[in-house]
Amino acid sequence: MSKSKILVTGGAGYIGSHVCQLLHKEGFEPITYDNLSRGFEKAVQWGPLIKGDLHETDKLTDLLKKEKPLAVMHFAAFAYVGESVERPEMYMQNNVHGTQSLLKAMEMTQQNNLVFSSTCATYGVAQSLPIKETDPQNPINPYGLSKLKMEQALLEKKSQSDLNFCALRYFNAAGADPSGLIGENHDPEPHIIPNTIKAALGLAPELKIFGNDYPTKDGTCVRDFIHVSDLARAHIYLLKALINKETIDEFYNLGNTKGFSLLDIILETERVLKKQVPYEVADRRPGDPPELIGSSEKFMSHFPWRPELSDIGTIIKTASDWFLKKQ
Repeated sequence: MSKSKILVTGGAGYIGSHVCQLLHKEGFEPITYDNLSRGFEKAVQWGPLIKGDLHETDKLTDLLKKEKPLAVMHFAAFAYVGESVERPEMYMQNNVHGTQSLLKAMEMTQQNNLVFSSTCATYGVAQSLPIKETDPQNPINPYGLSKLKMEQALLEKKSQSDLNFCALRYFNAAGADPSGLIGENHDPEPHIIPNTIKAALGLAPELKIFGNDYPTKDGTCVRDFIHVSDLARAHIYLLKALINKETIDEFYNLGNTKGFSLLDIILETERVLKKQVPYEVADRRPGDPPELIGSSEKFMSHFPWRPELSDIGTIIKTASDWFLKKQ
């Protein structure tokens, strides 16, 4: 019996590959569509890889016609805050225009089911904590703005068609598959946890903390970290709801609902690895809000999902295990 197919854009990337792994476990066949500009071919282990770019509308259309997937899961986007500040046009072109190309291909093939990877960066500086879906969206960096425009494009398309979509605005994905098959593998690596691990192991220069004068408990930015495998499970719940035509909202936050400062991450990494983390404090980085902590209450009221691996010790342990394994 053939498996039901799911097209996964960006399936060779960090979050996309973890979702593909779980899709396979759940009996689906993930078909990864990725240009490998940020993803890695070796991360595609649970289904075929089609190399292509989101802007290749005709190629996407032909692929959807041929494979007839039950749904599309859209992870293909640039996602580095600092880079987006330096190259905002690239983020608009890739993220927004790429999504519009995908939507056109879906419309051409009457494919209506879409799970979209959004971000807490659409909120900007939090007006209150934890952040709820009804809070204002005022992004303070081009990455967050591009994701907000992607959300708006989806809403516009839904008003004009039968598009059936849902978007997860998640907070900081972290950690690695506990089995060690895949993990976080960016080049360059912009994220605090893998960079803290590298600094502790002496495999990178000392860690840079961008600013220690924020209005937080210790002056460093506070973030909500959620294990990537917990994120993957949430995507499966949404996918099944879309396929079954259940009534769900368009947007859900997904986080751990706990905030950890950058100094908290350093101290926990030292505890887990039993090694000191050398670091220096640099100037604030443009586009970084002081504190981002999300409420997952809405998602948890609709689905039987709870974070299972998102305590900070488990996140750092799985991330460090993966990092040591791939050396």
